[in-house]
Amino acid sequence: MNIALFLEMAADAAPDRIGLVCDGRRWTYAELLAGARGAAAQIEACGCEHVALLDESSEVAVFALFGAALAGVPYCPLNYRLADADLGALLDRIRPALIVGDEARAAKLCDGNTTLSRKAFIDAAVASGGEDREGADGEGIAIQLFTSGTTAAPKAAILRHANLVSYILGTVEFGAADESDAALVCVPPYHIAGISALLSSIYSLRRIVMLPAFSPAGWLALASAEAVTNAFVVPTMLSRIIEEMGKSGNVALPALRSIAYGGGKMPLEVIDKALVLFPETGFTNAYGLTETSSTVALLGPDEHREAHASTDPAVRARLSSVGKPLPTVEIEIRDEDGRMLPSGEAGEIYVRGDQVSGEYKEKSALTADGWFPTRDAGYIDADGFLFLSGRADDVIVRGGENMSPGEIEDVLLTHPALADACAVGVASVEWGEAVGVALVVREGHDTPAEDELRKLVRDRLRSSRVPEVIRFEAALPYNEMGKLLRREVRKLFAA
Repeated sequence: MNIALFLEMAADAAPDRIGLVCDGRRWTYAELLAGARGAAAQIEACGCEHVALLDESSEVAVFALFGAALAGVPYCPLNYRLADADLGALLDRIRPALIVGDEARAAKLCDGNTTLSRKAFIDAAVASGGEDREGADGEGIAIQLFTSGTTAAPKAAILRHANLVSYILGTVEFGAADESDAALVCVPPYHIAGISALLSSIYSLRRIVMLPAFSPAGWLALASAEAVTNAFVVPTMLSRIIEEMGKSGNVALPALRSIAYGGGKMPLEVIDKALVLFPETGFTNAYGLTETSSTVALLGPDEHREAHASTDPAVRARLSSVGKPLPTVEIEIRDEDGRMLPSGEAGEIYVRGDQVSGEYKEKSALTADGWFPTRDAGYIDADGFLFLSGRADDVIVRGGENMSPGEIEDVLLTHPALADACAVGVASVEWGEAVGVALVVREGHDTPAEDELRKLVRDRLRSSRVPEVIRFEAALPYNEMGKLLRREVRKLFAA
């Protein structure tokens, strides 16, 4: 089964329903399908091996995604925020490709590709008429996404039609949305969350409202103007939205029923504020990876409210979890030797299910029995809630003892003067590695004494977790999806 079938089903069931709103232009589902078919004709005519989007979110993302699927060519949206050297290296890895968007930059960085501007691609797709066609089979490659490279060079993750179809059929009911339902999409098109938002919204017949470039004021204005009912944000976005609402006064968003978030660690302070500020809105924490076709675990709206209102520390702690696995996937915690660990013990998170690809262009990362080692560290508590503690590669090894940076950061962030924290391993002659922390002081607060912070950690955790080196920074480095770039923090200590 090809993912293009989702758009074909939507256009057949509700051809005149508005499927997409972007920059003031409205597209029906019939128009989106016609545009995708026209895009497929362009893709086939140029003889490319990949279709790359080098642009912000727009209707092009829909045309290119489904046009590539109909043409049987992998869709490969690229991070347009990358430096020229990094982007040029990725372009070289996918040529010959049809590159839509910033044609001047694409042509400058790599030859051997076909380039089209956004307008040229859209105009040609619309003008072609969009004749009926069949897509590739379900075993073909639908998406190729380069991983964010937060800990290493980007890998080319492969998602087949079968993986994406499995995810959508297991999580979304066809045509379940009312005609008034609208999903605000503001995550970049090159992130799996942006792609899954398009697929799930189209399959449910929900109107997609695109915000090409995120700003908190723009998000609030568009959510109000379009009576948005559903939205997905990353933690940094939600934090900025809350801050903007505080500056401009509470903006009424009565239609907003659901906010999902993911892509990075959500600070407890932020989600606490959000639950108070949006008392009628259901919040969902969605944990997933590119290699798993998006979400594999959820902390749902009821679980958020129960944890937020509880005085039981164990229940309250669930606000820091990513919830429970989807019914369609299995999750295990394993040690360094691949042995399954009991509840409460931390190790590496393994995932298995039909939606899980675990495949890279270079090689497959799946075990012999189909499990994907995520390289994320965490544990599952006695009630089945999954807690993350960072990347397995981020573990600090001090004198042979493995330490999670997340537990150190969580303790430090209980200090009222600290706004952000990052713990990393730093070189130590005595221990091999010691704990170094980079901290950001909250605006309006004095910088706390280092001895005070060390005592805070010593009183809550073992003495081995006490930071040996403390740095204060104006801000910590994050990527645009809200993921902390620990490799950049390590460079601060190495320097």
